[in-house]
Amino acid sequence: MAVNSTVVLTLILLVLMFGAGVTSSVLGFTTGREALKGTTQPDVRPSNYAGTGKQGTVASKDQVSILKETDILKTVKARIEGRDPEKTTATKTKTDNTSSKPATAKKPAKNASAKFPLNSRDGGVTLEVSAASQRGNSMLLDVSMKNEGSQDVRFLYSFLNVTDDRGRALSATAEDLPSELPANGQVYYGTVSIPTALLENAKEVSLTLTDYPGQKLQLQIAGIPVAK
Repeated sequence: MAVNSTVVLTLILLVLMFGAGVTSSVLGFTTGREALKGTTQPDVRPSNYAGTGKQGTVASKDQVSILKETDILKTVKARIEGRDPEKTTATKTKTDNTSSKPATAKKPAKNASAKFPLNSRDGGVTLEVSAASQRGNSMLLDVSMKNEGSQDVRFLYSFLNVTDDRGRALSATAEDLPSELPANGQVYYGTVSIPTALLENAKEVSLTLTDYPGQKLQLQIAGIPVAK
């Protein structure tokens, strides 16, 4: 029986097409499998704590956190105003922490009278300032003097030199102090008045007194606090 050449050719073509299809399928499967290697299905299992009432496990680092609407609005407002939202938040937190701390009570200022009495002694004569106070437009210094020497001593209180801690010379008036101090050890009291207008920005004053006319004694008291 003669074989028709057309039928043989048709069969050969069919076999070739079938083989090409099988080969393409195998190559496609292999390529796809290599491409998906390392890719796993996401874990959609419920939490182990579900239904137990306990808090779930800590969210993984890839989990998306949900921001509050108020925080988003604050960030947008800060960027519109040209401010750094992170610095603004840090500053606000620091301010809140500072305001939450209890205020520390200030230590009371030391009373100027704690330095008194101040005195100077030379040749048996003692000059002492026991207090400072302000009365009207003057600062008053309570002053006392005594002579435990062997001779009476004379004073001219126009020679009383008063300076402040800035080195400025101040005018002062002595009252009730004896012009001649007898050598009997008795204490004599008086005051030295200084106009407060001359004491601007001054914290301390100094007194210097010498005898007259010999000027052998040097009675000097420094660091007298200015009364406020």
